[in-house]
Amino acid sequence: MPSGTAAPSDMATAHAPRRSWSNLPWAVLVYGAPIILFLIIQFLRAPDYVGRDNDDVMRLVEVRDLLAGQSWFDMTQVRLGPEGGTLMHWSRLIDLPIAGLMALLRPFVGAMQAEVLALAILPICLALPLLAAMGLAGRRVGGTPSMHFCLGLTALFIATSNRFLGGAIDHHNVQLVLVAVMLAMLVDRRYRASSYAMAGLAAALAIAIGAETTPFVAMVCAVVACQWAAVGGKAARTTVAFGLSLAAGLSLFFFVTVPPRLYLAATCDNLSIAFYSLALTGGGLLALAAAMVSDRPTVVRFFALGACGLGIVAVALSVAPQCLGNPLAGLDPLLRELWLDNVTEARSFVAVARTESASIGAYYFTGAFAALLCVWRIWRRDRIGLNLILFALVFSSLMIALIQVRGMAFSNLLAIVPIALLLTDLRARSNGGTAGVGASLLYVGTLVISVPAVWAMAGTLVDKGIGGHVAGETAVSNGEACLTAASLADLEDLPPSFVVGPSDIGAALLLHTQHRVLSAPYHRNAAGMLAELKIGLARPEEAEAMLRQLGHPVLAFCAADVQARMIAARAPQGFYAELTAGRVPAFLSPLPVSAGASIRLYALKP
Repeated sequence: MPSGTAAPSDMATAHAPRRSWSNLPWAVLVYGAPIILFLIIQFLRAPDYVGRDNDDVMRLVEVRDLLAGQSWFDMTQVRLGPEGGTLMHWSRLIDLPIAGLMALLRPFVGAMQAEVLALAILPICLALPLLAAMGLAGRRVGGTPSMHFCLGLTALFIATSNRFLGGAIDHHNVQLVLVAVMLAMLVDRRYRASSYAMAGLAAALAIAIGAETTPFVAMVCAVVACQWAAVGGKAARTTVAFGLSLAAGLSLFFFVTVPPRLYLAATCDNLSIAFYSLALTGGGLLALAAAMVSDRPTVVRFFALGACGLGIVAVALSVAPQCLGNPLAGLDPLLRELWLDNVTEARSFVAVARTESASIGAYYFTGAFAALLCVWRIWRRDRIGLNLILFALVFSSLMIALIQVRGMAFSNLLAIVPIALLLTDLRARSNGGTAGVGASLLYVGTLVISVPAVWAMAGTLVDKGIGGHVAGETAVSNGEACLTAASLADLEDLPPSFVVGPSDIGAALLLHTQHRVLSAPYHRNAAGMLAELKIGLARPEEAEAMLRQLGHPVLAFCAADVQARMIAARAPQGFYAELTAGRVPAFLSPLPVSAGASIRLYALKP
């Protein structure tokens, strides 16, 4: 062999780093390992192993009840609300892996430690499938460089989000993973049937887990349908695969999680006959149309698509017309004023601009920037089909975020792919810094402003400069003020009772005590929340009558509670205002509490 020619083994060694650089599983491991380590450290430093969100707390209550023998099909929280309990709208599909891991670990580490480990393992491990899905999306749209930009930006997204911290067992992290999977499958420009079947299954699971992603899933269905109508035969197999996978997947989840007695009950906040009938009809009709008229002219395909749409509308109007509007539109005005309008994640863009304007950049800039990038590429006729898909997904999520700020997590995540494409182009133009200072500054500046956490830090600096506080900090301080260790200890020492108190502490009382509670912040508990609000607003003599109608409850009053302060300000002569001022009505008998307890406990005198 000539001396100047490398041996095959040498050539393989030389190309190994390059292959590793482009290998998705290896790249996910490289980016994922430090993120997992960071999340573990954050969990070890946390004051509690349960997430701070009320939903994390309530999810653990639900899982404990399931492990204690409550029926898989029975979603009633028997200790919440008036007599009879509250039928919750959450899915057992999230309870299952948590309960399964706890049951698996119990024989080895005991019940308490098994609970701690399960709550740490599940949300932290979800970071890896999210990285894998976003990395795959990046590689499919822009090759290896875009894959690495997607992985890097997704790692920053995970590290600066509270969705993947240990203890975050609510369903939002799973929904983020499913949204990323749908994105990665839809940008497959080879139109592989397996990709679209996976997208359909992810869409079905997203609907089954929670209704929040239903508008996004509807947009995904529209994207698949319109793509088929425009492309025709090239997308026929993929469209059939998507439609059948959506219909079959949701059929499975419906019959596995919905009790037979509720098969015909149309509810708009969880998986019911309403969403099931729409998905079954839409997926089936779309698959049928793609199988029959894909080789016909474009106008025929769009006509068939219109017929499918009419069929879906007809089913919606006949099965669940109420679900075409806002499922919370029927809330009592008092509940809307004193509860829903003050829930941070339910606020609109207008409310955010009015009360926490420093957060606008963190919530909305990245999604808006990515949507504009897609429009710019479409205008330049750069991969029009791909950028139409990206625009539809990012823009729809941004619109959802403008209505309810909780959608910003999805728009910020989806925005990563269009931004990764731009960064790939700018990096190539800067040529590693050799193309001039201007090109390098443009590349670095774009990278910096594309990270929502940068806008969050800037907003925090502005906010602290003007002496304000964001709503998230207020919520945390509220919970910490009312749920001190001393207060919880006082409540734990009481025999099991019916507790009337602020809704914000309801879930924690269910978790840490054996009491029933009247109120917790869930719209299915509207009767309990409304009763507690009316008690607080009423004059003391009227409040006494309302309390006695509930039997012999224990009143847990926390003057530091945000909602209690709102009630006292709204009704200066009301019951909560009197308690806030330290004037205890004669019909109440104070119960002993520990020094430093923020919750005052009272019983009704005979």
